[in-house]
Amino acid sequence: MRIVSWNVNGLRSIAAKTYHSMINSLRPDVLCLQETKISDGTVLPDLGDFSCRHINCAVRRGYGGTAVFSKIDVANCGERSAPMDMLLSPSEGRVQLLEFERFYLVNVYVPNAGAELGRLPLRRDLWDRAFCDFLCSLALEKSTIACGDFNVAHEPIDIARPAENRGHAGFTDDERRGFGAYGSRGFVDVFRHLHPDLCGAYSWWSYRAGARLRNVGWRIDYFLVTEDILPLAINCEIAGSIGGSDHAPVVLDLDCN
Repeated sequence: MRIVSWNVNGLRSIAAKTYHSMINSLRPDVLCLQETKISDGTVLPDLGDFSCRHINCAVRRGYGGTAVFSKIDVANCGERSAPMDMLLSPSEGRVQLLEFERFYLVNVYVPNAGAELGRLPLRRDLWDRAFCDFLCSLALEKSTIACGDFNVAHEPIDIARPAENRGHAGFTDDERRGFGAYGSRGFVDVFRHLHPDLCGAYSWWSYRAGARLRNVGWRIDYFLVTEDILPLAINCEIAGSIGGSDHAPVVLDLDCN
């Protein structure tokens, strides 16, 4: 079973660029998208052979939003994630919860702290704590996988220039501490678990100054899983060759047999 997570920075835009080449090359069974920037009622182009489609739009047009497309039947697409979006007014469509036979799958687009750190109090005092509690409540019931854009580089190895970016949005001590809480409460960063010492592995690059070509990036897109999922995780990689967005897709392969 292959799950792909990708911040597309605009679904309609990416569909006209590299979406279909990504589908053909990565062949996801489940595709989790963030920052779709679509609205309810948006007529979408052909997005591939997915039997299940679940869309969570932001109230504000052209902003936020998440989507999950699946070739595997979804047992339940619940509304239990709604309280997370209620932290934001109006809703920004940032969380989806789907239940598969073996596990819960949570697709998330975590709020950015902002260039002036205007949303850092929201991240520190509300969002990170509430989302961690939410994941832990799911894990009490069933194996759980959370994927998406967490908008934080956890450790210096996850960012090309840690000294220069210390204290900036995405690399503040508060955000890093908030992300570390997932690990202390039983969730594992699959990529770092499988590649503990791999440097230069990033999933986001600024559009400025040819950052992607020079690989001056950040790893801010993750798969977090409960420990009982780890024996099933046979591969986790960043598909850096897939362009069209400022983020690269992240791939998780599970041996569900």
